This record gives sequence, C-alpha cells and structure tokens, in this order.
Amino acid sequence: MSTPVADLLAVYPESPPVDLARTLDLAGYRWKAVSSASEASSHEPASGWAGAVVACDVDAEGAWAFCSALRRRELAVEPLLVLISGAQLADLELRHDLFDDFCITPCHPVEIETRLRHLFARGGGAVRPDLVQYNGLVLNLETYQATIAGTPLDLTYMEYELLKFLAQNPGKVFTREILLSRVWGYEYYGGARTVDVHVRRLRAKLGEEHANVIETVRSVGYRFGQSRWSA
Repeated sequence: MSTPVADLLAVYPESPPVDLARTLDLAGYRWKAVSSASEASSHEPASGWAGAVVACDVDAEGAWAFCSALRRRELAVEPLLVLISGAQLADLELRHDLFDDFCITPCHPVEIETRLRHLFARGGGAVRPDLVQYNGLVLNLETYQATIAGTPLDLTYMEYELLKFLAQNPGKVFTREILLSRVWGYEYYGGARTVDVHVRRLRAKLGEEHANVIETVRSVGYRFGQSRWSA
C-alpha cells in the first residue's frame, strides 16, 4: 500500500543522528533528511511537509537558522519538534516561536515517538504510522501484531522489529552491520550471524510462498521485496 506523500517528515541535519533515524524508522515514519531550508523547499511534497524534526544538539546555529527559515515561509512547516542538549535549555525561552515541542537528549526513543504522536494528534495531522502493508503482509505498529495473507505470525520481539524495518524500506539493500545498528542498536554486541539467524526464522514463519520476500543479496546483505514508491 502506498503511503500518502503528505506523510513525509523533514529532518535536519542532512546526516541525522543514528538514534534519531532508527527511532523514526522503527516508529513507521517516512522522512527525508535535508541540509537547509532551501533544500526542504525544493523537495517539499505537493501537499506540504507533514512536520519536521530538528536535531539542535548536533549543529545548534544551523539548526535554529533552519527552524527560523521554516517559520518565515508562506506555508509554515508544522508541527516542529526540536532535540536539544541540557545546556541549551536556557535558549528555549528566546526561541519559543521557532518550535512546537522539544526533547532533551539523550532521550529514550519512546519519548520522541510519543511527542510526535501528541503533536500530530493536537494539530490534526495526517501522519498515522499505525500500519505497514506490503502485498499480503500487514504489520500493526500499535499492537505489534503481524499477519501474512490474513494468517497471524507468531514472531518474537526482535523478529518483528527486523521484519518491520525491512518492510518499511522495500527495495533497499542493507548490510548485516547496518541491520545490527538500526534494529538491535549500537549497544548490542552480537555478531552478524544474529541477523542471518533471524532472517532464517522469519522466512520459515512467512512460509514457503512468501519467504522470498526477504532476498539475499550476495556478498552484501538483505533486501525486502521491491520499492513501494516506484511507479
């Protein structure tokens, strides 16, 4: 199922923190990292950005300038969530008009996801990362339930997380190392074999008819199906 283009978040900076990228991916959000307000403008979907997440703790001067530029535009980008360090708290009062909510880093992924959900609910936004669907596969992000062709899948937590990440990025090839960092996190010290084991178990649970939706790319890693955004 194709997600509406309006459900796209702008993320700053162009190379966002790994933890932020992982949080947005696992929460089911579509997002695009940009380096400036002008780039955000040139890549803006026809119906506008659904919102923005700005990591002010990475590049404070550039990040606040980015927020200011977004607020000055004729079609403002809202809601706007900023991530700040504890040392930046004193700056918020002077910039209260440049954001809608904030998180103090380091913060738990659940906090970022919860604040985004609250902002969208408060503003009536269209972003609702409740379901991930690909052909006959359906993942419910609220209940952590998964079905294939209407049949429930009995998945462990990490099997579900791996399948969700792959299904949210169809057509993209990921190395085992990237999957370890994006799904298991940098705090996980297991080897690449962990990914292979989970892929093998997922294929078995998907069944023979659907197992090949997770493709092995020789000497590289794994890919889930084909891009859902392609024509």
